[in-house]
Amino acid sequence: MIIRQAKPEDAQELKTLYFDFLTQFPPKEEQDMNRWADVISRFEKSEDKFLLVVEEDGKAVSSVQVAIIEGLTHNVRPFAVIENVVTHGEYQNRGFASALLEKATEIAKEFNCYKIFLETGSNKESTLNFYRKNGFVIDAKHSCLKRL
Repeated sequence: MIIRQAKPEDAQELKTLYFDFLTQFPPKEEQDMNRWADVISRFEKSEDKFLLVVEEDGKAVSSVQVAIIEGLTHNVRPFAVIENVVTHGEYQNRGFASALLEKATEIAKEFNCYKIFLETGSNKESTLNFYRKNGFVIDAKHSCLKRL
């Protein structure tokens, strides 16, 4: 298992991960893969935003997005936000997502974050138990969503 920053060449594999295994309602319109590659390349250049993947069998099979957000509370310490934890169905239950969450935690510690906030759209008990097993507390705070 290799954990690394996503590369623009991973765009098609990330699209498959997101649309086939993450979202319930993938867009119907054709995707501009050049735009996907451009966004991924910006993650590569960022110092405080990460799009991490597990590479297995020469392809990106699991992914997590991490952002470090500057803050003025907790002695002016930042916090981390994790989104889009996903693993390809053929590679699930092999510890890839847990390894990515551990790497995200290491990054948060390197930035001296006081907390990690993880967003999930799933209410499935198995998913929530997975996050609990990885050290996250469910419903400690409430998230409010406004779609744009």
